[in-house]
This record gives sequence, structure tokens and C-alpha cells, in this order.
Amino acid sequence: VQLQASGGGLVQVGGSLRLSCSASGRTFSNYVMGWFRQAPGKEREFVGAISRTGTSTYYADSAQGRFTISRDNAKNTLYLQMNSLKPEDTAVYHCAATQRAFTTDENRYEYWGQGTLVTVSS
Repeated sequence: VQLQASGGGLVQVGGSLRLSCSASGRTFSNYVMGWFRQAPGKEREFVGAISRTGTSTYYADSAQGRFTISRDNAKNTLYLQMNSLKPEDTAVYHCAATQRAFTTDENRYEYWGQGTLVTVSS
């Protein structure tokens, strides 16, 4: 499956952004989907994941209560709604897909998008 993330940009502290990840090539609903991010000078970290049907989600502590993951299997698209953004949310955000069981482990995701940059200014 090919993935392409979009929707990043510059936003002020407290603002919102919605990222999208378009999938093509395989049946989107066969994949558990995840969002990860990598801030400058830091390692990539888990943000959240969603089950194949969209009924289950899981978030990193840093995202819990502010970010919402959703998916539209009919449109082959994954979303990340980010609210109450903070400067520490500044990072390149990647979407990823796995045919394995639901997981937060980036090493178990087989397919990755190219990333979209989110910059939160104070």
C-alpha cells in the first residue's frame, strides 16, 4: 500500500490542524493505521493508532485528549485531528500501515508515508 500524508503547516499555539493520509494500491481496510512524529533532533515517536474498522483507537499520553484519529475506509483515508496544539507538537508527522495486529511499535509497521511538517509557533 502507498501512503501520502498531507495537511501540515504553520499554526499558532492553541490552534488546530487536520492531517490526512491517503492510501492506494491495496485494500485500505485490511490495515491497522498509525500516526508517528519526529521532532528535530529527536527520535520518531508514536502518536496514535486505529483499528481496521475504526472502532478502536489508542493514543500516546502526549496526544490523549487533544488528538483524534479517524478513518474513512470508503475513501481510503486516515485522519489526525489535532487541537490545542503546543510548540512541542512541532514535528514531521508520518502515517503508517501494518497488516499485523494492533500495535504502537513502529518496527511492526510495514508501510510508511513521506511525512508532513507541522510547525506550532508561540
